[in-house]
Amino acid sequence: MQDNSDPGKDKWYGWVMVFVGFSLSAMSFGGLSTVGVFLKPLIAEFGWSRGGTALGFTVAALSAAVFGLLWGFFADRRPTRRFMLMAAVAMSAALMLLSQMTAQWQYYLFFFLFGAFGHGAVASTAWANIGQWFTANKGLALGVGLAGSAFGQAAVPFIARLLISAYDWQTAYLILGAVYLVLGLAIAALTRDPPAKRARLATIGEGTQTSGAWSLGSAKPTVIWFSVAVIFCCSCMSVAIVHIVPAMSDNGFKPEIAASVLTVVMLAGALGRLSSGKFCDMFGPLQTYATMSLGQTCLVIWFPHVETLFGAYGLAAVFGFFFSGVMASMIISVNVMVPGEVAARSWAVVSLFAWCGMGLGSYMGGALFDLTGSYTWPFAFATLMGCGNLIVLLSYGISRNGRRPALA
Repeated sequence: MQDNSDPGKDKWYGWVMVFVGFSLSAMSFGGLSTVGVFLKPLIAEFGWSRGGTALGFTVAALSAAVFGLLWGFFADRRPTRRFMLMAAVAMSAALMLLSQMTAQWQYYLFFFLFGAFGHGAVASTAWANIGQWFTANKGLALGVGLAGSAFGQAAVPFIARLLISAYDWQTAYLILGAVYLVLGLAIAALTRDPPAKRARLATIGEGTQTSGAWSLGSAKPTVIWFSVAVIFCCSCMSVAIVHIVPAMSDNGFKPEIAASVLTVVMLAGALGRLSSGKFCDMFGPLQTYATMSLGQTCLVIWFPHVETLFGAYGLAAVFGFFFSGVMASMIISVNVMVPGEVAARSWAVVSLFAWCGMGLGSYMGGALFDLTGSYTWPFAFATLMGCGNLIVLLSYGISRNGRRPALA
């Protein structure tokens, strides 16, 4: 049982929670981003189509969306540590089970496990926890924590590619699963709720439901607008996340080089998330979100047309900065625009639609390739969806009469 006697004595622990969020999001986002790296080895092994194989990401995304909604509503009224421990076990189990699959239905089932009980639990609870630990520099703290997802998206797929090259895809999944189990449980055990939430849990009684337990209250308009925006926004980015590696490979780059392009995207993304957190503090989260979205939309269309290594790395670095800045400023915007007592459930609702968008982009990228035999149209689709996101954000800004959201 956690000590609630002095809510102000351990505010420094917020930075420990930033580390927890950084690490577990690195593992969850990194694990999902391996879909593109395993795409061709699995097709070679089983003869699946690119659309059907990319659908594994879609299954994980949609299951994370649906179950993340459930975890988010529960997390406002239960200790966050439970969800972090569940996520660590689920992610490691899913990866180890993937190493033993022999049929496509198993592939989808194990990615469902990863998304529903692993990634969904981390993504819908960690950021509400971190946001409530801070009053000053909230955007910076969230930006640092969110940089973990970019780091994981850079490191895990690259490591997976090295493991596939050194062994095979089965061994690669098995090693990743074992590492996830050891690191995940150790890190998840550090989870602690912020003083305000511990006091609230002590007052209402853990697990006690009230008439407003499932209500968004005054946060509803913000949640609705962002839920629409992220469908377009995340469709745009997921085409790149899942299909950059095969697209680069189709352009003549070796598999290890193609994987390194994704690594550059994500390493640059770590800087993008750190920077966007600070920009949110300085200029406002909505303005930062719109600016980062504009950069992502303008750049994503060029990936199928890159022919030189210098051009590939250059585009990857600039795109990575904006793409990851989008993700960070999106989460920060929701976190600071809604009351703390409904923060987890508000982000869980937005996250539901975000993951629907991620799943749509992943599948459409593969399906359009299967239809046309080229990645030109899939990445054009990504640009079109990015434009839709900008239109929604502009409409939201107009509806708010230009009022600037303030970071608390």
